[in-house]
Amino acid sequence: MSTSTATAEAPDLARENAVFRKVVLRIVPFLILCYVFSYLDRVNVGFAKLQMSDDLGLSEAAYGLGAGLFFIGYFLFEVPSNLMLQRIGARTWIARIMITWGLVSGAFMFVSNETWFYVLRFLLGAAEAGFYPGVILYCTYWFPSHRRARVIAMFMSAIPVAGIFGNPLSGWIMDAFHGKNGWQGWQWMFLLEAIPAILIGVATLFYLDNGVRGAKWLSDDEKDIVEAALAKDTAHQKHGGAWDGFRDPKVWLMCLIYFCFVMGQYALTFWMPTFVKSTGIEDTFTIGVLSAVPFLAALVAMNLFGRSADKRRERRWHLVIPSLMGAVGFSLAASWSGSTALSLIALSFAAAGVLTCAPLFWSLPTAFLGGTAAAAGLAVINSVGNLAGFVSPYMIGSLKDATGSSAIPMYVLALSLVVGAIAVLTTKKEVVNR
Repeated sequence: MSTSTATAEAPDLARENAVFRKVVLRIVPFLILCYVFSYLDRVNVGFAKLQMSDDLGLSEAAYGLGAGLFFIGYFLFEVPSNLMLQRIGARTWIARIMITWGLVSGAFMFVSNETWFYVLRFLLGAAEAGFYPGVILYCTYWFPSHRRARVIAMFMSAIPVAGIFGNPLSGWIMDAFHGKNGWQGWQWMFLLEAIPAILIGVATLFYLDNGVRGAKWLSDDEKDIVEAALAKDTAHQKHGGAWDGFRDPKVWLMCLIYFCFVMGQYALTFWMPTFVKSTGIEDTFTIGVLSAVPFLAALVAMNLFGRSADKRRERRWHLVIPSLMGAVGFSLAASWSGSTALSLIALSFAAAGVLTCAPLFWSLPTAFLGGTAAAAGLAVINSVGNLAGFVSPYMIGSLKDATGSSAIPMYVLALSLVVGAIAVLTTKKEVVNR
């Protein structure tokens, strides 16, 4: 490359970077806010369990089954939901998803028996289906693949943020409101944490744009820059109908990888309060504060790995290393369960590894899927992968009931992450390093 060519390209790259910073600042913080309450409303049942299990007479296995039934509804409705998002637009469909799940989440305060617990967990999954893969699809409308890992890592920071703020908040609500108006603390928690989802869902109708051309906050020149950057990705993508998203073998390899990662992710989010309580902590608010510590470690790790992956345009080892970190963390947590301090160190290592995998993972399928194939393919990957959200909590609950120990399920989780790391290593370099 000549000196004059390099000099000409430098201002163009600087201008492109400035435009994408503007896009990030407009879109990503709002999506993070949405996902914080999405995640909080699906996993706050882990805190409710501390009181609700005794009130409703739930066994460990029954709680695990109910927690996991969310993902059966999620699985059944996710692909149609994502196709609807592409058809009618992200703004309207994401707003519909948020308002619906807010209403269902609030209805948990009326649960009076095991059956209704199961029914509402299934309905919550059906209501929320399509939100996460819909946002991933929405990101492909705005960001080229080499910018996407960092953006998705920022978006998925909502998971540790929900743990950092949501866990102490849930513990405080359950303590502070217990007995008021004749309601239990867990009933107040479901009600108060559902309201923001409904309000933000309404705000979505006025804030989000369906695509680049509809963004009034971008000039025509800025829109051209974004669209030109996106156009460079199209040569690598599979554009086709929904069926193409189902029959691509790479899609099913992605399902396996994501399944392994999700096994660890939902073990943490559904069982973290129980893991912390098992070390000898009884106060609900203290459990909430201590449960936030591993998510702080994850917040730092996932953003550092996301930046590094985009800077080096390398995906394989940026996925393998954190997945093995998670495996080591779960193995150590199984061995150190008698000590609160050591358990938190091990769980922090596990959380940093497991939660780092997900944002980096999504840069793989979005690098080779486009159009309707992307809408279907991403939903298939997320829905099949998230079946681990059913398997993981039920597996942990069943093994805890059978053995009275958390060690064996933690070793199973570690093995799952090792399998995921091996599967990543089988992925072709042209897919992972783009």
